[in-house]
Amino acid sequence: MVQDFYKSRIEANGIKVFIPDKEEIELINEIIYQELCLGKIKQTSKEYYKKVIKDLVDKGAEGIILGCTEIGLLVEPEDSEVPIFDTTVIHAMESVKKAIEK
Repeated sequence: MVQDFYKSRIEANGIKVFIPDKEEIELINEIIYQELCLGKIKQTSKEYYKKVIKDLVDKGAEGIILGCTEIGLLVEPEDSEVPIFDTTVIHAMESVKKAIEK
């Protein structure tokens, strides 16, 4: 989230990027590595992610990027009042498009 991979490309297109605060990032990462990567899906973790999403929306976010492959196991489009962009789904769809173009 704090690395430049998505952020610089998005900002280069005139879009402001919001990221969770340091404490939120720590718990987000803990949930990813201690739960989701191990196949554990907890309602309390889902509720926490929904809270973080709501906080970002309250700060002005108009869309949410799920930038880790496992987050889509926990968060669904209906969990947010703004569009959710699941990078796993986006990459898979683009890969299929590229594959069938050839």
